[in-house]
Amino acid sequence: MNKIFGFILMAAFLFSGCSGFLYTKMSPLEFADFDYGFPTKKVLSNPSISFIDEGKGKQTIVLVHGLASNAGFWRYNISELAKQYRVIAVDLPGYGKSQKDYYLYNMSFFADQIKRLVDELKIDKFIYVGHSMGGQVGINFALRFPERLEKLVLASPAGFEEFEQGEGDWLRSVMTVSGVKKTTEEGIRRNLSMNFYTWSDKWEWMVEERVRMAKAKEFDDFSYAVVRSVNGMLDEPTWDKLDKISVPTLVIYGKYDGLIPNPYLNPGTTADVFKSGAKTIPNCTLHQIDNCGHMLQIEKPEEVNETVLDFLEK
Repeated sequence: MNKIFGFILMAAFLFSGCSGFLYTKMSPLEFADFDYGFPTKKVLSNPSISFIDEGKGKQTIVLVHGLASNAGFWRYNISELAKQYRVIAVDLPGYGKSQKDYYLYNMSFFADQIKRLVDELKIDKFIYVGHSMGGQVGINFALRFPERLEKLVLASPAGFEEFEQGEGDWLRSVMTVSGVKKTTEEGIRRNLSMNFYTWSDKWEWMVEERVRMAKAKEFDDFSYAVVRSVNGMLDEPTWDKLDKISVPTLVIYGKYDGLIPNPYLNPGTTADVFKSGAKTIPNCTLHQIDNCGHMLQIEKPEEVNETVLDFLEK
C-alpha cells in the first residue's frame, strides 16, 4: 500500500493549505510559460509530449519526473549529466508543457508515452532515470520493454511498498479534483518543505510555480491528471514484480525521506523499504544519501549526479 501512499501524500503536500503569502496576487502562470532554465521541444500528437534535450553523448539519459511535478524538477542535474550524455527530461502527458486531456494516466500509459517519444526520436536503447512516480513508471517500462534499456535508475521511487485493498480505496476517496483545486500558498510552502530534510528559500520557485499555475487555463486538466495518476499507481502495483527486472538497476534515496514509508500506515524506516526491495532486484546497486529527504535530485543534486554517473560508468 505504502508505495503509493507516500506519493499520494506528496500530491496532498502540493495541494493543501491555508491562506496565501506573496504569489497569490501575481498574474497567472500558464503551463506553456514555465521556465525550466532550458529550452523545450514538442513532438507527436494526442498527446503531444514536451521535453528538454541537452548534450550530445553517444548514450542517452531520459529523466522522468514524479507526481504533480515536471521536467523542470531536474534543473540541477541536467547540465552535469549532459557533459557526457545526451539528456532528455520529459514532461509526462498531463504535466508541464505536454498535452492534457482525459487520458488513462496509469503506469502503462506513461510507459507507453516514453516509448512513443524515444521511438519518435529514433533512440534505440537508453538509460531511464525516474523520480518518485517516475520511478514506478520506469519499473513498468523495464518489465515490458527491457530490450530498450541499458540501465535503470530509480530515485526515491514509488512501487516498492506493498498496500492493502482497503487502504488503496481510502486513498482514492481522499484524492479528488476538487481537493486538488483548493490550494493556498501557505500550505503549499509548508507541505513542500516536508519533501526536504532542510528547506531553503532558494527553492521558492516551486512555491511560486505551483501558486501561479492554479490560475492557469489548463489547471483543471492538470488536477485531473494528478488524481488519475494516483489511481494509476494504485491500479498497477509493482512491489511484487521487482524480481522480474532484468536490467542493471540503481536505487538511490534520501535517508530522511518523509514520504516513504508512509508514517501513518507503515511503521519503519526508508532504508527498510528500499533495502528490502533492492534485494529482490537481480542486479541492483543501492545508495543512501544522508541529510536528504524525498526531493533528492533538488536537495542533494551534486551527490545524485555523482552517484548516477559512477553507476553508468561501471
